Amino acid sequence: MTELRLILGDQLNPRHSWFSRVDDHVVYLLLELRQETDYVRHHAQKLLAVLAAMRDFAARLKAAGHRVRYVALDHPSNRGTLEANLDALVQHYAASHFCWQLPDEWRLDQQLQAWAARQPLICQAVDSEHFLAPRLAASQLFAGKASWRMETFYRHMRKQYGVLLDERGGPAGGKWNFDQDNRKPWRGTPAPLADARPSHDHSALWQMLQDAGVAALGQPCAAQLRWPLHREEALALLQHFIQHGLPCFGDYQDAMHSEQPRLFHSLLSFALNTKMLSPREVIDAAAAAWQEGKVPLAAAEGFIRQILGWREYVRGVYWARMPGYASSNHFDHQRPLPHWFWSGDTGMHCLAQAIGQSLRDAYAHHIQRLMVIGNFSLLAGLSPQALHEWYLGIYIDAFEWVELPNTLGMSQFADGGLLASKPYVSGSAYIQRMSNYCGDCRYRREQRHGDDACPFNALYWDFFQRNAATLAGNPRLALVYRQLQQMDAAESAAITTTAHAIRQRLDTL
Repeated sequence: MTELRLILGDQLNPRHSWFSRVDDHVVYLLLELRQETDYVRHHAQKLLAVLAAMRDFAARLKAAGHRVRYVALDHPSNRGTLEANLDALVQHYAASHFCWQLPDEWRLDQQLQAWAARQPLICQAVDSEHFLAPRLAASQLFAGKASWRMETFYRHMRKQYGVLLDERGGPAGGKWNFDQDNRKPWRGTPAPLADARPSHDHSALWQMLQDAGVAALGQPCAAQLRWPLHREEALALLQHFIQHGLPCFGDYQDAMHSEQPRLFHSLLSFALNTKMLSPREVIDAAAAAWQEGKVPLAAAEGFIRQILGWREYVRGVYWARMPGYASSNHFDHQRPLPHWFWSGDTGMHCLAQAIGQSLRDAYAHHIQRLMVIGNFSLLAGLSPQALHEWYLGIYIDAFEWVELPNTLGMSQFADGGLLASKPYVSGSAYIQRMSNYCGDCRYRREQRHGDDACPFNALYWDFFQRNAATLAGNPRLALVYRQLQQMDAAESAAITTTAHAIRQRLDTL
């Protein structure tokens, strides 16, 4: 009686109950598949990190005494597809049972369910034992409501799990959210968090991927891959961040700087999203640091909100709304991405910095993704589906359950306001306030129109002019539309002309 248990590339949790005892009748399967390397064009570092972490995880399972079957991408036994590999392995082991942990991506969930339904053997899915909230927690909480606000979900989770509460069950410090305290620009001090990530040489793995013809984008940095590949490395990064980064994280979590792409961000999202770390232990570490007086409450709350609030919330949106959510396009934007999304070669310094960093590091923090790249994409009318595929491929931490709602909902307002209360767009003023990007730019941030004007300015005002029928009634945009009403006709016409010209020459900006 042999039981096969499938482990996916983002299910690298050594503390899962599966591994609590060694059973010679159980074989753990880890498969490198072209469907996973090829469903979008991934960053080279993402491909390397996931495959290297899978291989490390398999080796550690074997060392602990478990039976493991690892099928590498270039191994002769690899049948290519998930289904063909599973069919062959079931036959090879004469398996009587097949189990898998619930996938976090809808496509894999459907694929495994469909395959299992055709099998004569006993098949069972189990929980990944990672998230705090069940898949459908958000849909149950927001049942019957037209808009789903993260803040409501976040407060619910804080109460349910007893995080940052006072003795009466209210929010510690008297407020649920300290976001207003988390918006300082960084002007050179304090010193940013040192990079304590490990370095791995995976040149041979990169050569294998190249020999196999796997397409990638970005810089592989294969000889010095700077991402954690197992739980011990991830724990060391967590401890380093809590001690040295979290004290300043709250103040500067929205700041951007051309010479300091990381500042005080944890870089833990890859380890979290591959389940090397659990969200609860990360939350507890931040809460404990505040309780011990080592970090300000605003810093601990801002960090915890990203995990207990936002991360769990977008997963709930994803599972409630898939598969239709992926085709959301509220504004019917259809323009393709400019070529410089794959090179960073644009005269707009903020975009050159954010995209160039993404190509170099497979990473950009949430404000670079939202208020630089996403902001421009929405204002310029780029296809949200094309942008989704780009985000899904380029970022080390991008798996569809977390990336898709962030891109289509928060960044592009493509769901029409289910997730975000208003479009998150701005002109150049926000980027100037939160970064040093504007100082070296060929465009004039103070100008609204003309060839030298910052494209964000004309695109911003034109966006609201074009979409007044659907957005003017939004109370959070009342000030914007009052300003538009006060704008003289000549200024408005000049903005429209400039915005139209910009959209016609996106590739040459």
